[in-house]
Amino acid sequence: MLGTAHFGILGKIASDLDRAISERRITGAPGRATGRKLAAGAGWSVSDVLCTSGPRDRSFEEAHDGASVAIVLAGTFEYRSARGRHLMTPGSFLLGNPGERFECGHEHAIGDRCISFKFDGELLSQLTDEHGGFQSSRLPPERASAGLVARTALALAPTSAASWEEIALDAATTAARLGSASRRGATDASSKIIARVTESVRSIERNPAGSTALSDLASAAGMSRFQFLRVFRSLTGVTPHQFILRTRLRAAAARIADSTVNIIDVALDAGFGDLSNFNHAFRAEFGVTPRAFRGGQRSPLLTTK
Repeated sequence: MLGTAHFGILGKIASDLDRAISERRITGAPGRATGRKLAAGAGWSVSDVLCTSGPRDRSFEEAHDGASVAIVLAGTFEYRSARGRHLMTPGSFLLGNPGERFECGHEHAIGDRCISFKFDGELLSQLTDEHGGFQSSRLPPERASAGLVARTALALAPTSAASWEEIALDAATTAARLGSASRRGATDASSKIIARVTESVRSIERNPAGSTALSDLASAAGMSRFQFLRVFRSLTGVTPHQFILRTRLRAAAARIADSTVNIIDVALDAGFGDLSNFNHAFRAEFGVTPRAFRGGQRSPLLTTK
């Protein structure tokens, strides 16, 4: 089960998923994905999808009923389609084309939560020129999409006045732009290796301020440093260091936006050694200083880099 080491709205996102998984265990009900529509407009819609499936639940083949972009905010799952097999992690994007057959599985851990955007063909072609559909199935959690991921999570806060329409349109254009440039293929790793990396991802998600030493992460996964680095990057699309840094910065951004805690305390709690390093990493990730971010001057987050 996911822990509550996240800050701000990310803490609530993880807690909601924890609660749903706990309720499922108490009732003995099978795992399932439940969608709550957040908004809709001409040619687009957005839903908050919470899934409580786990290793004991059978995965079924489905088909995308339209073009879709799902941003993973919590948990992990495996996605399989004709284009291959991917491990989906927080901060990654799942891209689906109309009619494309797929399976989502939770062979190694329980639950995930995504924000799912759907588009009709006419709108998508207007936004992206992607007449043949998205060219990639997965975008890894990278800096180029970090601002949009943070903005999507913050839009779930009860006090948020964010425009879901603007976020949806940005999601489509970001997916098309980064998907066409992505050269990362699907994984052919064994189930045992995927299980070990999944546990590592879940451990980082539970405690992003924990140890970042590659040797510690590799040892916990029962691998050499070289092997762990190689398979982690192959499965998630980023290195362990990049994944940890991105997870810490998302948590810090959520806390800065939701509270009046001193920024230096946010930096230290998130695992950064000093404020200077934190400020530099935050600005590099989101294009704005932590103080400006808190002050509401978040225009750099409205478009992706």
